[in-house]
Amino acid sequence: MRLTRAISIVLSHLLFVFVVGGVAQDSLAPKLAPPKPVCNNEIRSTYLLGPDDQLEISGPELTELANKPVRVDSDGNIEVPLGGRIHVAGLTAQQTEQEVNKVLSKYIRQPQIVVSIAEVRSQPVSIIGAVNTPGVHQVQGHKTLLEMLALAGGIRQDAGYSVRITRQLEWGCIPLPKAGFDASGQFSVAQLDLKKIMEAKNPEENIQILPHDVISVPKAEMVYVTGDVRRSGGFVLGEHQSISVLQAISLAEGLNVGADTRHARILRLKREADQREELQVDVKDVLNGKKPDVALQGDDILFIPGSTGKKAALRTLEAAIQTGTGMAIWRVP
Repeated sequence: MRLTRAISIVLSHLLFVFVVGGVAQDSLAPKLAPPKPVCNNEIRSTYLLGPDDQLEISGPELTELANKPVRVDSDGNIEVPLGGRIHVAGLTAQQTEQEVNKVLSKYIRQPQIVVSIAEVRSQPVSIIGAVNTPGVHQVQGHKTLLEMLALAGGIRQDAGYSVRITRQLEWGCIPLPKAGFDASGQFSVAQLDLKKIMEAKNPEENIQILPHDVISVPKAEMVYVTGDVRRSGGFVLGEHQSISVLQAISLAEGLNVGADTRHARILRLKREADQREELQVDVKDVLNGKKPDVALQGDDILFIPGSTGKKAALRTLEAAIQTGTGMAIWRVP
C-alpha cells in the first residue's frame, strides 16, 4: 500500500511538471503575426461565368479559336470544336478549363486547353463622393478611371484633386507602385492625384477599372470669401492645405472701393462644438505690412464688411454657408 501510494504521488508530481512546463512553453513561444496579404494578380479567380460573358480559349489542338472570343449563350453554354456544347454557367474560368479538357480528352490525348475571361457581361462599379451622378454603374467592356468618372456625370465643382480606388483582391491588386492594402487585408487601395491624370502629367495612373471597384472622390477643402469683394464665393484649396488672407482676397479679385478693411472677420468652425468662432483681422495693417498675414484653414469664411456693414450681414452669411445656398464655387487653376 505504501509503495503504491508513493508511486501515485511521484506520478502526480510528474504530471504537474509536464502540464505546467507545457503551459510555460506556450506562453513563452513567440506569437506568429497574421500573414500579410499577397497579390499575385490572378484576376477573376472566383468570378462565376454567366450568359454574355466572353472567353478566350486557346491550345495547340484548337488553333481555329485563336484570337476569337467565345461567347456564353443565353443557356450558359459555349461551343467548342470537337467537344460541342459545354455548359459553363456557374463555373469559374479555372473550372471551365478543367471541364473543357475533360470533354476533349475523349478525342485528344492529354489536351492542354487554357481558358481566360475576355469580357464579363456586366461590371458593377460604385462611384461615390463629389460626382454629379453617384451610385452603382453597370458597364461593359474596358473602361478607364476617367471614362468611369465621365459616366458618373463628371466631378462636381467642389470635388477635390484626389481620388481613391478600392479593389477586391480576387480581382488582383491595383497595378500602381503606391497601391497598398486596407486594414483587413482583403482589398487593394490606392490614392491618385486626379488633377495630374486629367492634365496628362500621370497618364499611366488612368488605369482600367474592374468589376466591384469602388471609386471615391472626396469633397475638397474650401475657404469662402464674401462681403465687399469683387468675386465672392468658395475657393477649392486643392493640394494646398491652407492659403493666407491676402491670397484669398486676390482669388476674390480684390476689394471694392467701399470695403471696411479694419473690421474683417474670419469665421472658423470649431469641430468639437459644431459652431464658429469669430477672429478679427485688420486687413489694412496686413496690406501695409504692419501685421503678419493670417492663414486660412479649410471651411473658413473670410468676411469683408462694407463701410456701412452691420453684424446682421455676417449672421446672414453664416446661415447661407450652412445651408449651402447662394455661394458660387470656384476652382483655382
